[in-house]
Amino acid sequence: MRIVNAFFYGEDRRFHRGSIEIEGGVIRTLDCEDGSLKGYGSMDPGIQETSSEDIDARGMYVIPGLIDLHFHGALGFDVCDGEMEDFKKIAAFELSEGVTSICPATMTLPDDQLCRVLECGRKFREEYGDDNGYSELVGFNMEGPFISHAKKGAQNEAYIKPADIKTAERFIEAAGGLLKIIGLAPEESPDFEEYIKAVRDKVIVSLAHTNADYDTAMRAISAGASHAVHLYNAMSPFSHRDPGVVNAVFDSGNVNAELICDGIHLHPSAVRTAFCELTRDRVVLISDSLRAAGMPDGVYELGGQSVKKEGRLCTLFGTSTISGSVSSLYDCMVNTVKTMDIPLEDAVLCASYNPAKILGLSDRLGKISPGKQADLVIMDKDLNRKAVIKRGQRAEMDLF
Repeated sequence: MRIVNAFFYGEDRRFHRGSIEIEGGVIRTLDCEDGSLKGYGSMDPGIQETSSEDIDARGMYVIPGLIDLHFHGALGFDVCDGEMEDFKKIAAFELSEGVTSICPATMTLPDDQLCRVLECGRKFREEYGDDNGYSELVGFNMEGPFISHAKKGAQNEAYIKPADIKTAERFIEAAGGLLKIIGLAPEESPDFEEYIKAVRDKVIVSLAHTNADYDTAMRAISAGASHAVHLYNAMSPFSHRDPGVVNAVFDSGNVNAELICDGIHLHPSAVRTAFCELTRDRVVLISDSLRAAGMPDGVYELGGQSVKKEGRLCTLFGTSTISGSVSSLYDCMVNTVKTMDIPLEDAVLCASYNPAKILGLSDRLGKISPGKQADLVIMDKDLNRKAVIKRGQRAEMDLF
C-alpha cells in the first residue's frame, strides 16, 4: 500500500508533501517532494499517479495514530467492568476515532476488583493484541487507590487508602507487564518517598488526585515521581503564595503532564500556559472519556457512583463536580488547535509521540518513519477524520 500526494507529519515535527509506502504492517519508505527529510528519499515535484491499491490523500494530512493513555470507556462500557466483550467494544470504538493504541485508566475500587480488571486486560491483550479490528491495548494507568480524600473528584472515597508497596506489586503482577502508570497523593502517605523509590523502576509514579503543597510535591518528584494526572484538575491549585502541585510540575524538568483539552476541563489560557511552561515535549493530551462517550444524555455509572451527561459536560450526579469527559482524544487534539491556539504540529506530537515515549513504545509507535508500525490517521484540511489505518490496514470507518 502507498499513501500518495499527502502532507505527512515527519520526524522533524513538520508536515511534508510526499508519499508513504507500507509493507507488512510497517512503514517501509517515505518520499518527500522537497527533499527536506534527509535519508527519506525524494521524488519529482507534482501529483503522483496512483494504483488501485494506493490511497490518494491529495490535500490531506497524515499523522501517526493517536495514543490515549488516560480514558475509561465509551458506548456505555467501562474497562472497570472487567468484561472481555466490553474491552472489545471499547477498543473497536477507539480505533474508529483514530486512537490506534490505548492505555485505559482504572478507578478507585476494591483491590480484588482492580486486579480482576488488570487480569482481563492482560487476557484481551493476549487474545486480540494483533487484531487490526481493535485499538491496541498497550498498558494501564491506575488513578487510584492511593489518592487524596480532599481531591477525590469522582473517585469513590470508600476505597481510598495510603500507598502500599505490597499492594502496588500485586497490581503490577496482575497486569502481567501492562501496568505503566500508578497514581499517588503523597500527602496521604507518611512514607511516600520510600514507596516511590521502591516502585519507580517497575512503574511510572504519577501525582494524581492530590492536595499536596509545593514542597511535598517537589519531594515526591525528587524521589522519582515523573508524571502528573490531568494537570490542574483534581490537584492543589496554583497561588502566588502557595504554588501547589501545578507549579511543582512546571519547575521540574522531568515531569510529563496530562491535559484534558475537551473545552470543559480547562480554559484555553491555562492550556497555553502549560505549553509555555512545559514545552510541547512534556505535554500529553488525554481524553479522560467515560462510558457515556458516544451515548445520549442521561445518567451513567462511574466507579460505583452516578454521573450525569448533559451535552459535553459530565458531573457527579447531584453535584457540580466535573467527572471525566465524553470527547475522544481525536476531538481533544482538534479542539486544542481550533479553540486553544496550539499549533497543529504540537498537538499531534502531544497525542501520538509523547504518549508513546512515556509508555516506552516510541521504538515502534508515535512516528511516521521507516521501520515504525503503520498506524496512521488521514484527515482533511479542516481536520475532519477521513481514514484510520492500523498496521497498514484500513479501519471500517474509512470515509474515502
